[in-house]
Amino acid sequence: MKAVVQTRYGPFDQLEYRDIPKPTPGPGEVLIRTHAASLHAGDCMCVLGSPKVVRAATGVFQPKNQVPGFDVAGVVESVGEGVGGLRPGDEVFGASEGACATHAIVKEDRLAPKPHGLNFMEAAAVPTSALAALHGLRDSAGLRPGQEVLINGAAGGVGHFAIQIAKHLGARVTAVCSTGRAAMVQALGADQVIDYTQADFCRQGARYDVILDNVENRSLAHIRSALKPGGTLLCNSGTGSTGFAFMARLFKPLLLSPFVGQSLKRFVSTPNLEDLVALKELIEKGDLKPVIGQTYGLSDVPIALAQIASGHFHGKLVIETL
Repeated sequence: MKAVVQTRYGPFDQLEYRDIPKPTPGPGEVLIRTHAASLHAGDCMCVLGSPKVVRAATGVFQPKNQVPGFDVAGVVESVGEGVGGLRPGDEVFGASEGACATHAIVKEDRLAPKPHGLNFMEAAAVPTSALAALHGLRDSAGLRPGQEVLINGAAGGVGHFAIQIAKHLGARVTAVCSTGRAAMVQALGADQVIDYTQADFCRQGARYDVILDNVENRSLAHIRSALKPGGTLLCNSGTGSTGFAFMARLFKPLLLSPFVGQSLKRFVSTPNLEDLVALKELIEKGDLKPVIGQTYGLSDVPIALAQIASGHFHGKLVIETL
């Protein structure tokens, strides 16, 4: 099978596009013929091995999984022992390891039926980023109807899903993005748009019940000034920061939170079947849709990763793996 392969941590251009053996599913696993994969900042971290804290999960000295990519959509080709809910020919989407290949092994409980009305490219854009928005707003923040939520980085992978999920939960949404993305976020349901090239939302005088910060382009004290007393700040760790900036973003909110009268949180989003199905249902109801900013071929994964690392993109970057 064809795959993008990394044998060491390093720059994106060290990735190789070549043939490797097709894997065989083990107990509880499914082999899918991938049609599409999508990428996010976490994929950049795994390829670079930076910040080094990620190596505790991905391999200390070299990558444990040599094919990058976590989000996938495709067709079940074969199933391992004990798999009862899926069978060959089923169209699925979910969270795998090694998505940037023509075939991928996925745990059965991380796959759900592909939403009706989405093609494979659109379905692959959903899992990690939409789950992060769902887990952050619904679970970590406990967002309630009528609350005011601000989404910083609203046109990005997590941000554009967060607008829609916040509206589904009954909140009023203020979206922060660039001039060129204002129409897009309004079309997704944002009630108000702040163009960060023209205004600083921290100096507008408005206060919010929940702020989802996907960008980290302001100090913690600065962004807290736009948060109501008792409000919740969600710090999305998957912003691509490294070194001290990453560690500060990871721990400083947790250390300050007990002393400032506001809830400063980071959150962990773990893929699971129940919430993949919940996203599928939102999509089929018309309450959630992915925005694809750009598509690439499988051999162009290094280019797509560099685009994500640059921060100059919107929506999701999707890889056609056929």
